[in-house]
Amino acid sequence: MTRMRLSVPEARRRLAGSRVARLATAGADGQPHIVAVTFTVDGDVIYTAVDHKPKTTTNLRRLRNITENPRVSLLADHYSDDWTSLWWARADGRAAILTGADEISVPVALLAARYPQYQADPPDGPVIAITATSWTAWSYT
Repeated sequence: MTRMRLSVPEARRRLAGSRVARLATAGADGQPHIVAVTFTVDGDVIYTAVDHKPKTTTNLRRLRNITENPRVSLLADHYSDDWTSLWWARADGRAAILTGADEISVPVALLAARYPQYQADPPDGPVIAITATSWTAWSYT
């Protein structure tokens, strides 16, 4: 039985290969907020967009939190009842909110290349750009 911390390149590879991750933010009050997101990885920058899926408001807590506190984490994981195949990968970093058409064009193109749903209906809302300052991962084996 081996449990191991994985290398930075392996952490980046596992996170980038996941279809969904959880974005953790906290506002100035320190209250944590976690939401599942689609995303794409471009080197040490991770992009996620506010898309057309139904939301109760456009004044999203994740955006308010990033405005107040740009420190965020993005976590992807693999769970199985066979615990020897468990792993997780996390990127910690600083987030910025991109809103201009020129700013979001490349991230939206990268997202559309990864998710066919965005090819017909690309996100037009803000894009969150996370510059990863650390990559961490763990695997059971």
